[in-house]
Amino acid sequence: MVSGIFGLAMSAGASCTHNPDNTSGSLFTVSSSSAGVPDFTKAAESTINGVVSIKSYATPRNYYGDSDMMNDPFFEFFFGSPYGGQRRQQPQQRKKQGSDEDSQVQKGLGSGVILSADGYIVTNNHVIDGAERLEVTLNDNRNFNATVIGTDPSTDLALIKIDAADLPVIPIGDSDKLKIGEWVLAVGNPFGLTSTVTAGIVSAKARSISQATNSRSMGIESFIQTDAAVNPGNSGGALVNLNGELVGINAAIYSQTGNYAGYSFAIPTSIVKKIVTDIRQYGTVQRAILGVTYQELIPKLAKSKEITKVSQGLYVTEVLDQSAAMEAGLQEGDVITAINGSNTHSSSELLEQMAQLRPGDKVTITYIRDNKERKATATLYNNQGSTNIVKAKSLSDLGCAFKKVDEQTMRQLRISSGLQVTGLKDGRFKDAGIKDGFIILDINNARVRTTDDVDKIYTSIMKSDGGDKVMFITGIYPTGKKVYYAVDLAD
Repeated sequence: MVSGIFGLAMSAGASCTHNPDNTSGSLFTVSSSSAGVPDFTKAAESTINGVVSIKSYATPRNYYGDSDMMNDPFFEFFFGSPYGGQRRQQPQQRKKQGSDEDSQVQKGLGSGVILSADGYIVTNNHVIDGAERLEVTLNDNRNFNATVIGTDPSTDLALIKIDAADLPVIPIGDSDKLKIGEWVLAVGNPFGLTSTVTAGIVSAKARSISQATNSRSMGIESFIQTDAAVNPGNSGGALVNLNGELVGINAAIYSQTGNYAGYSFAIPTSIVKKIVTDIRQYGTVQRAILGVTYQELIPKLAKSKEITKVSQGLYVTEVLDQSAAMEAGLQEGDVITAINGSNTHSSSELLEQMAQLRPGDKVTITYIRDNKERKATATLYNNQGSTNIVKAKSLSDLGCAFKKVDEQTMRQLRISSGLQVTGLKDGRFKDAGIKDGFIILDINNARVRTTDDVDKIYTSIMKSDGGDKVMFITGIYPTGKKVYYAVDLAD
């Protein structure tokens, strides 16, 4: 189950004193406590106003009708439920009356962290995914509607914005400097209880939940693990150190009940800073690819390959063509141990390092070959094999509009539904050979009835991390000729 929280890390037996010379935010320096116990009050006071409550709303048909994801045990296990962990019954659809907001119901509750005084807020992607309207409540009880600036499902991060000024900002700290055993605080809105602060320590770093639990992958996983208590509604909140600096965005808890049971997981700011910057600057995340397949080095593998120089690292099983790894001269059988001097002893450590880099960045790769340490440099590329900036995509890139097929045409063609291409101009569809009047029946084996159906499929394809971004379209022309098209969506 997922929960976002506001965390704070500090060594035991210390208290916090205000640093008046700081101009970037309210920071505190650690000093000795006469009582010998941590004092969390200053850090909590300096950061609590920088955490917001986020409510997501949608019409019932848009999130209850299409799937039963909110009743999916896996979804509730990791992401929680706005209904206090109780499995709710499928509600009856309400008739739409009045404005769109009148027909909307609350579908989720989470938290967010204010990044700038003019209203940029970071949260988890799963907090806002599928929402038609987002309502942000500040700690002073002011309410704002928010717009989505961009999302990155792979890291479960999203950037939203409210129209406000002079907001309290939590300064961003360096998650790489966190040490296991440091105190942390978590602030969020569990079960709708606003401005809740909990404390714990950093239990582990670069943690992969799916590997530890043999469960479904949640994308790029390199979490800060803490034992600060978080619950449904904490998702997207802040993890901060005792200087009042943001060091992570809490995203998940590991639980068999759906509520806190000992461990929570936060996305480190080393990843958050890069993802948010990309979304603001480019509209989408610029993701670099190393170009290898690998497996983690274990004693059995090391023994079979006679590797004695190291006991940890990533054993290269394949080097991809036209990749940074090939440019660096890596070969099958090499063991990658570091990127730019940072250890890559596990898959999660490599993912964390790569998530901070962009195509065009130069990296130094440390690896073992023939039980000797070597180093090589290379330029990183995107998944299309170039260093070009990847632009944010929208449905308009297809270069056409759509309209419903009239009843007479459907009777003549003996089809039950379809979406007709109209107003064709330069774009992806025209490049693929599609002509005006073409009737789309399905895309990637999914039935198409409305423009929203096309938009959902397009968005799903573009959000995927796979290199092949293609629409396989089955359709028919008004003449009765059935045609198949493959529309390449890649740059």
